[in-house]
Amino acid sequence: MVRINKYLADCGICSRREADKYIDSGKVKINGQIAKSGMQVDDKDIVEFDGKQIRSLESKVVLAYYKPIGVTCTEKDKHAKKTIVDAIKYPVRLTYAGRLDKDSEGLIIMTNDGELINNMMRGANRHEKEYIVKVDRTINPEFVEKMSKGVFLKDLSQTTRPCEVEIIGKNTFKIILTQGLNRQIRRMCQTLGYNVKSLKRIRVVNIELKNIRSGEYREIKGEELRNLYAKCGMNK
Repeated sequence: MVRINKYLADCGICSRREADKYIDSGKVKINGQIAKSGMQVDDKDIVEFDGKQIRSLESKVVLAYYKPIGVTCTEKDKHAKKTIVDAIKYPVRLTYAGRLDKDSEGLIIMTNDGELINNMMRGANRHEKEYIVKVDRTINPEFVEKMSKGVFLKDLSQTTRPCEVEIIGKNTFKIILTQGLNRQIRRMCQTLGYNVKSLKRIRVVNIELKNIRSGEYREIKGEELRNLYAKCGMNK
């Protein structure tokens, strides 16, 4: 027997935190009855999500996907020209572990392992994400120092965590974050008087973008996958 939110996560529907929201909104049923938070199920129970029966997945899939500019990180959005689900067209239902805004590109981890998603998206775990950013002005040491120490974002009433910043070109820098605030890098730069011209994520935890072409993906396997799970405090 497992709690209903874990069952939804194991089915690849969403993270446990998102599952609790779906349960509270009445989208989940167990044996025809609307589920309540904390209920437990096993394989004999009939579980429905949004009117469709779901089953626990036997095998887990983890992909490294190069999200192009213009693709929206959402599963359903009538206003989005192209969603990430439409773009990747994988035969198994996958969910993204961490977003990139529509105007950004680069690495996104896609998986049907809800527990992995939950672990990677939990800010307290401080998993590293690495980016290459190009701005509209020459980068100076003062900018690097302020970015590294943390920037107070007035509209979010929050100061960003200290991070690693390295200049790699006249107006290009590399940054490693351990948190994922909404449009964080763009907000940090704008606060310091810079505008982001391009932003690419090149690493998430131990997974690197490497030679994946824009719009394509590769399956993460073997030692690389085991290391990802290990760094997330999970067994594989």
